[in-house]
Amino acid sequence: MPLSVIILAAGLGKRMGSEVPKVLHPLAGRPMVAHVIERAKELAPDAIHVVYGHGGERVRTAFPDADIDWWLQQKQLGTGHAVSQAMPGVPDNHTVLVLCGDVPLVRNASLRRLLEAGSGVAVMTAKLRDPKGYGRIVRRENKVVAIVEDRDATPEQAKITEVNTGLMALRAAELKRWLGRLRNDNSQGEYYLTDIISMAFAEGVDVLGIQIDAPEEVLGINDKMQLAEAERSFQRAAARDLMQKGVTVADPDRLDIRGRVTVGSDVFIDVGVVLCGDVHLGDRTQIGPNCVITNSRLGADNIVHANCVLEGASTEAGCEIGPFARFRPGAELASRAKVGNFVEVKKSCIGKGSKVNHLSYIGDTTIGAQVNVGAGTITCNYDGAAKHKTTIGDGAFIGSGVMLVAPVEVGPGATIGAGSTITKDAPAETLSVARARQTAVPGWQRPTKAKSEKE
Repeated sequence: MPLSVIILAAGLGKRMGSEVPKVLHPLAGRPMVAHVIERAKELAPDAIHVVYGHGGERVRTAFPDADIDWWLQQKQLGTGHAVSQAMPGVPDNHTVLVLCGDVPLVRNASLRRLLEAGSGVAVMTAKLRDPKGYGRIVRRENKVVAIVEDRDATPEQAKITEVNTGLMALRAAELKRWLGRLRNDNSQGEYYLTDIISMAFAEGVDVLGIQIDAPEEVLGINDKMQLAEAERSFQRAAARDLMQKGVTVADPDRLDIRGRVTVGSDVFIDVGVVLCGDVHLGDRTQIGPNCVITNSRLGADNIVHANCVLEGASTEAGCEIGPFARFRPGAELASRAKVGNFVEVKKSCIGKGSKVNHLSYIGDTTIGAQVNVGAGTITCNYDGAAKHKTTIGDGAFIGSGVMLVAPVEVGPGATIGAGSTITKDAPAETLSVARARQTAVPGWQRPTKAKSEKE
């Protein structure tokens, strides 16, 4: 049967204490509703409908390229009212899957269980130790006969620990008919989507409660504490997935994944690591503590020491990085290249076996193979208006404290004397030195502060 997914994302989210619409608060580096949209797309539906309201345009503009039908709920009059906003776009012969924009951890397998439950109404439920705040599932002879909202529950119903998650699947034609019969005579004065369950039961339609195995998948997010709990739940699951692929994770509770990570064999990840965007870690690569790696591809047998920040980087096999190195977009390392502590690399290629070990800035530069770059070297690539390129040939040796003022080329095998400022091309296989003559000034006195300044 054709499938339409309706995602409810119009909630105000007062308890978040923020002007940001609730569904745009980040979970694992993306808006929480983005995770719900991704799960919906995995089901290959005929259409995805998102009902938005509070901060509506901000919600829409967050997904400019998504293939989504948007429906505005001008006034928040309840979940039943929200679903009814999207129903004009849903053909009668479709199955409707209702998802919640603030329930972002549900997995594809759980949604497929819901869709495969049968031809009646399927409601996803969960057993909770503390069901307060959730609608209760009322059963009779193991069939769901009603869902009672927490505020409307009797003392006896309030003791029920099986709760409604807000996710359900049913036929569009029946849903439209039941939505038209909803009333708002309840403690909230809202049109509850859950009231259609008793209507279905009264008509003899089977209502199945599909109890989820892992309740953390369907816990809603209404405040910052719940958001933090959901973040940890997401990260534990992501770390578990990596470990099942053979990665050694020093502490799963101190790893954050905010994107898509692919790995080779025997990868090691230490504590405090954050992986963002699209990251690949090659065979036997080791990531030290407190590193942040974003949209980067690291080859086999790399070692990234502590406290490195890599963004848009690419390395071949056997490279060593850090500690305290920073790679900006366009940093590329050939095999066995080494970049040491307090070195920044931007839009530069460092050749096979070359070393930039200490306290240097390499920008808009091509470094050949087997080059040694001394401590404190800077490629001066910006003239105040435009960026310029530095080229260093194979086997060159750059002394400490050198300024290479681009555009400039250092020939293969050239040596640059320590402390030089190179403004012209340095010839191959030659020592180039460019220093001001050292002068001693007898009797010179260091400036001192006036008495008032000292006080």
